[in-house]
Amino acid sequence: MNRFDTATFLAMAAVLLLSACATLPTAPFDVELPPGVDDARGRFAEIFCSVLERDGASLPGYRPCTDALSHVTSIAPGTGRTVDLGPSHRRYLAAVVPGVGYSCIAEWLQPATTPREHLARFAYETQMVEVDALSGTAKNAGQIRDAVMALPREPGPPRVVLVGYSKGAPDVLEALVRYPELGERVVAFVSIAGAVGGSPLANDATQRQADLLRHWPKAKCDAGDGGAVASLRTDVRKAWLATNRPPPGIRLYTLVTLPDRDRISEVLVPTYKKLAKIDPRNDGQVIYSDQIVPGSTLLGFLNADHWAVVLPIDRSHRVIGSTLANHGDYPREALLESLLRYVEEDLAANGK
Repeated sequence: MNRFDTATFLAMAAVLLLSACATLPTAPFDVELPPGVDDARGRFAEIFCSVLERDGASLPGYRPCTDALSHVTSIAPGTGRTVDLGPSHRRYLAAVVPGVGYSCIAEWLQPATTPREHLARFAYETQMVEVDALSGTAKNAGQIRDAVMALPREPGPPRVVLVGYSKGAPDVLEALVRYPELGERVVAFVSIAGAVGGSPLANDATQRQADLLRHWPKAKCDAGDGGAVASLRTDVRKAWLATNRPPPGIRLYTLVTLPDRDRISEVLVPTYKKLAKIDPRNDGQVIYSDQIVPGSTLLGFLNADHWAVVLPIDRSHRVIGSTLANHGDYPREALLESLLRYVEEDLAANGK
């Protein structure tokens, strides 16, 4: 890795990285679920563990189930039902909406095609939804609407499952509220490490810091409307949640990242410590309670930091993946398959 790569990687981290001292958390975590959130952790764990056990170490980023899921005190019981690991009957399409700055780093990141190839084995599909890297939620919501409505129309019920990561989660929620026609195509929304209630890190950050990503190697992004950071401030997000609800016809699901302290990559330790002054139960970017979509079904707590759960830095940049992003490994393909299997099973049980 040359000096330029190192400097620019640290510049990206500096977008929201400010060092602070804090007491380290102890495991297992005590967690509380807000009213109106259904707890499906037991069944999701059965599905996720079955997928991990089926493929074992042949899966990229493999971890045993006991390490892939967070260590929490309140363990949801399983159902004991058999897990269907055969091909999908509904052929759901996971349309993934990324977080802040993704299009700035996408070419450098060189995301692998393994998630698409893995899901195709089971008749699922996946694709990335392109949104502005540095725009606010309103602008990106319109882009999500246009991307989904441009998909080929097929006979039968809707089969698009929108998956929002980090800021992608509030972007999707905004789209679902603003554009009710999405209900014609979208059957469910899954938030993964979503900044649903915002992040305190954004409260004293500036858009100028985020704009550093435009200088990332191979970056292909512009300034957008300049609203990315402001749209992630906690007062903005909580005010939006207080007055907006997605249409009832679309099922909502939540996956929370809540890593053990020794599962946080070095580059995220400063922001973890800063957030730990408020709540040590955070993933280095977002506090766990701010990740939960109101009125959703909670699928699980994942033992991964904010970047590890989605960004494949560990696979495309091995030196950075073994130093700065040194805990970036995670079985992402197994996770995506498992959430689609849960959604398919749940929707079928509810007549969808």
